[in-house]
Amino acid sequence: MSTLRFKAIEETFNRRSLNIEEEGRRSSIFGSNVFNESVMKQYLTKEAYSNVMDAIKTGAKINRTIADHISAGMKEWAINKGVTHYTHWFQPLTGATAEKHDAFFETIGEGLAIEKFGGGSLVQQEPDASSFPNGGIRNTFEARGYTAWDPTSPAFIWGTTLCIPTVFVSYTGEALDYKTPLLRALQAVDQAATDVAKYFDKNVTKVNATLGWEQEYFLIDSALAATRPDIQLAGRTLLGHSPAKGQQLDDHYFGSIPSRVLAYMRDLEIECMRLGIPVKTRHNEVAPNQFELAPIFEEANLAVDHNSLIMDVMNKVAERHHFVVLMHEKPFAGINGSGKHNNWSLGTDTGVNLLSPGKTPMKNLQFLTFFINTIKAVYENEELLRASIASASNDHRLGANEAPPAIISVFIGSQLTAVLDELEKVTSGKLSPQEKTDLKLNVVGKIPEILLDNTDRNRTSPFAFTGNKFEFRAVGSTANCANPMTVLNAIMAKQLKEFKVEVDKLIKSKKMKKDDAIFNVLREYIKQSKKIRFEGDGYGEAWEKEAAKRGLSNNRTTPEALKAQISKKAVQLYGDLGVMNKIEIEARHEIELEEYTMRVQIEGRVLGDIARNHVIPTAIRYQNILIKNVTGLKSIYGEDYQKHAKEQLDLIERVSTHIAVINSKVNAMIDARKVANKLDDLQQKAESYCNEVKPHFDEIRYHCDKLELLVDNELWPLTKYRELLFTR
Repeated sequence: MSTLRFKAIEETFNRRSLNIEEEGRRSSIFGSNVFNESVMKQYLTKEAYSNVMDAIKTGAKINRTIADHISAGMKEWAINKGVTHYTHWFQPLTGATAEKHDAFFETIGEGLAIEKFGGGSLVQQEPDASSFPNGGIRNTFEARGYTAWDPTSPAFIWGTTLCIPTVFVSYTGEALDYKTPLLRALQAVDQAATDVAKYFDKNVTKVNATLGWEQEYFLIDSALAATRPDIQLAGRTLLGHSPAKGQQLDDHYFGSIPSRVLAYMRDLEIECMRLGIPVKTRHNEVAPNQFELAPIFEEANLAVDHNSLIMDVMNKVAERHHFVVLMHEKPFAGINGSGKHNNWSLGTDTGVNLLSPGKTPMKNLQFLTFFINTIKAVYENEELLRASIASASNDHRLGANEAPPAIISVFIGSQLTAVLDELEKVTSGKLSPQEKTDLKLNVVGKIPEILLDNTDRNRTSPFAFTGNKFEFRAVGSTANCANPMTVLNAIMAKQLKEFKVEVDKLIKSKKMKKDDAIFNVLREYIKQSKKIRFEGDGYGEAWEKEAAKRGLSNNRTTPEALKAQISKKAVQLYGDLGVMNKIEIEARHEIELEEYTMRVQIEGRVLGDIARNHVIPTAIRYQNILIKNVTGLKSIYGEDYQKHAKEQLDLIERVSTHIAVINSKVNAMIDARKVANKLDDLQQKAESYCNEVKPHFDEIRYHCDKLELLVDNELWPLTKYRELLFTR
């Protein structure tokens, strides 16, 4: 194995950057492989085009006759671009995308064939998909799953395949994917936000949730990754001693991008341009060999699809450059992990960002309305938000001495805190003309000015306001954005519906003017949600104690956090909004508990294998060399040999101690796993893996890492951190 390690390092040193040639301006190829509006105008009849646009904008249904016209145009466009197959592209509850390819091909007898793609094939398919997680929704005898076209996300071409974004539902109609609940939540927040936005502009007829994600990731040479069973099977390193130099000098962050990486990024960006993914930003992140890319924000459903797609594309492009992409939240101990910051806002069909202040007091009151309601929504549902980002891999970031913490809080900056403090003093009931004028001129009116220099951004906060949007920073790098976006938009929809009821009640029963009623409700919301606002350092014992005083939850682990998903509060929230029914909620909870358990189980098996089949045999080989050396010294010096072999004897003893502890701890871990595996209750099983099995990982790792420092470098089989992180 050590030979394999050195061959891999040599191979890495011999790599050369691929020459990536640009195809003219990127704007000229943007969306060239997407069946977008401009393409539809060319390939569809006016009636078909109009029907699709109505479906996108209003959710109108597409009848079968029109679907046949659309599929014919889509097929013609795709075939003209060299496409041979089509697939319904969906997002099952595995965290990855799924597809089953069918050819544009059908025999017609007499040895002849045609290219065929009808409206039925476009609108709905039955890919079977019986082996996907279903949380007990489907019995084996009725395990069919159906995919249905989502016209709000345009079809695209990857390679020689036409990919049609779809939802995935069971035979009995329950959602089996991430997209379906998201679409329902987006519809709910659209309706609720539109009703509130009409207080300020009667012309608003639709509100879109927008999302701009930031994807962090590590790039490791494929030859080096191949020498690490833990990277191959778990997506992260389960052992490995920290190198002398890590990220402490901050010399990688925003530094010059390595040439091989830059070639990869350029290649990836060109593919993104063709797929209509508006990638704009690229840079080195804090940790060695860690990078980030980010697009321009888009409508939330499309942004989620684009992020799911780009994670797949990143891996495929990486193969051409002999890289492996690590998206695990914590692939290396001792250096920063990776997140996927979700920048969220709401925008009207009149072109207004509802979380951005305007030039008039009325626009700023509109901003405050949506701003304060967001804070209130987070306060009321902080445990559900925490559950939306829970996973075995993200647990390594949240609450593990790395920002952000597992405690959900909102950061808004000192300037906006001062504004809310002023609004908290608003008189109850009707406002006097003088108070209203003072509010509009000196508080509300000055919001744009104080936000011009809003650089006071707390990088440790899990949920921060950043000038014209909220940044949900606690989302993990492997996550499907649909999960947190479903929760965030659902809780916002519920909050805005309640806000409108309260304002209308004051207008009707108390005869208040609209502005007075809004100010009164917002004042109470500021008071009620004050505990969720936190401006200090977002992690550490001091904040944990303060959060406990405030009554905020601190669900450090996934099994703890996921309980909020099936609470009465969550079931009622989703049910009232039509986002998910109780069966769908419980199924998702079961699936996520199972996934957590299986991931920890896999890591335990891999760690035990590496410890016993790689580390211990290597340590024994080194120990035998030392013993041979001591034996040789004894033959030369006789009884006086101990004076000359003191260090060797000490090494032999230390190696023996570490071997014994590793073997003992691996046995203890296996025993704990056997106990956990006998549990039938999924919650208890997940908790057992979390609390009884997982703690052995760090103990085993500690002694393996100590041996890495003791054993001859020439013998050590596993590529070391210094090689994984600094070989470019």
